[in-house]
Amino acid sequence: MNKLPLVALISGRGSNLKAIIDAQNPLVEIRAVISNRPQAKGLLYAQQAGISTEIIDHTQFSKRIEFDTTLKTRIDYYQPKLIVLAGFMRILTPEFINHYQGRLLNIHPSLLPAFKGLHTHKRVLESGAKEHGTSVHFVTEDLDAGPIIIQARVPVLPDDNEEKLAARVLQQEHRIYSQAIHWFAQSRLQLQGQNVLLDGKPLNSWRKLI
Repeated sequence: MNKLPLVALISGRGSNLKAIIDAQNPLVEIRAVISNRPQAKGLLYAQQAGISTEIIDHTQFSKRIEFDTTLKTRIDYYQPKLIVLAGFMRILTPEFINHYQGRLLNIHPSLLPAFKGLHTHKRVLESGAKEHGTSVHFVTEDLDAGPIIIQARVPVLPDDNEEKLAARVLQQEHRIYSQAIHWFAQSRLQLQGQNVLLDGKPLNSWRKLI
């Protein structure tokens, strides 16, 4: 059985990375985990699972393109068919994104297109929104604006604070990221222009998992 070769990029605690590893998907081979931060705790999860790890410290590069070029070279060494951003806190250059078009995924803690960018939980609470959630999408040049693959919703409860809301969203992140990766590994998921196809048919971007 040919497994899907995957490389994951992280910057921090690696919660989504751990969920992907723990899923133990028989169709997926995680060939490497690369971090732009030497102290990223997520590297430990990879090392404990016997996965190759690398650190490419972005602070050692004077230009963004230089960092991205080095990162691309190291990713390509592992010959992945899918690259997943799992809490990777860097804005990538168009050259990098285009190189991996159709095989670069990200997860964002909001119901895109709402609340792009940072501090989503705080902004959701301040807005008075009644629901929140998370989205897996293909990465494009526009930040947090790539075609959506799958989303999960959670209610915003009256006694919520940032920590409570974030924890509830994170549970859904772990579930839907693994689902999107599984679809890709089954060769069921693809990007065609700005359209996401599942089994050759347009995918409802507001699909939710209960």
